[in-house]
Amino acid sequence: MKHIKFFLVFILFVFFTNHAFSQQSVFQPGDYKDAIYEKENAVHRRYIPYSFLREGDVTWEKRVWRRLDMREKMNQSLYYPKDVVEGRISLPQLVIKYILSGQIIAFEDEEFKVYFEKAFIKSKLVIQGDSADVEKFAEDGSAYNVKVAGSIDSTWFFETFSSLSIKEDWFFDKQKSSLEVRILGLGFNAPIKGKEDLGEVNQFWVYFPACRPFFSKHEVFNTKNDSERRTFEDIFWKRQFASNVTKESNVYDRRIDQYAKGIEALIESDRVKSDIFRFEHDLWQF
Repeated sequence: MKHIKFFLVFILFVFFTNHAFSQQSVFQPGDYKDAIYEKENAVHRRYIPYSFLREGDVTWEKRVWRRLDMREKMNQSLYYPKDVVEGRISLPQLVIKYILSGQIIAFEDEEFKVYFEKAFIKSKLVIQGDSADVEKFAEDGSAYNVKVAGSIDSTWFFETFSSLSIKEDWFFDKQKSSLEVRILGLGFNAPIKGKEDLGEVNQFWVYFPACRPFFSKHEVFNTKNDSERRTFEDIFWKRQFASNVTKESNVYDRRIDQYAKGIEALIESDRVKSDIFRFEHDLWQF
């Protein structure tokens, strides 16, 4: 009797073991990962908070506007990919993702006073093509026209995104005896699809400090090493981008292109950069 019970228990054990292994061999969505390890570094990254700044400690300050051309090689990691790619995201895709989720607010002006509703941003990012008449035939062979709605393009902004505007403040903190910079806002510029001849137009502004928690959790493509990718927060924090100064705070409140053109505008842009460098250099005596 004991041998029979033992035999039955053994049979049941073998049955359930084979059943478990057979279930594991069945493919389930999500079982196979497109990586050799779990990437947890960027997901759990936190941005570095700004140190407290007292008005009395700021002895010098200058506001500067910059333009990042996406055609420059150093900035292309912010522009690509234009389409949805697993494990990668571009700067406009990232910002629009959180704008539509309500976690980032899009503004019409660079002073961050007039904000866009999410419904308006959705309509702004979608282009409806013109309707067209399509000829069809009835059963008796007679032709008739049917008006068909135009195609809808919701990815035009990612393809035509041309430049990024940066509004930032340079200041000298006497408490730390250091020259620092803090970005205030990012402006996204793109020519309207089909109207490229009219030039690029600012689509919206975002408040940079509100974007930092999300920038720190998404990686930017590294051409040298896939395991050492920086985050968007690292790119802006370490100033790893190429840009030209388009405006500095002045009594006339005018941009550089309003009083200098061509090579003279580039020289004026370099002059602003040199003035900031020279100010920091002249603070110290060697």
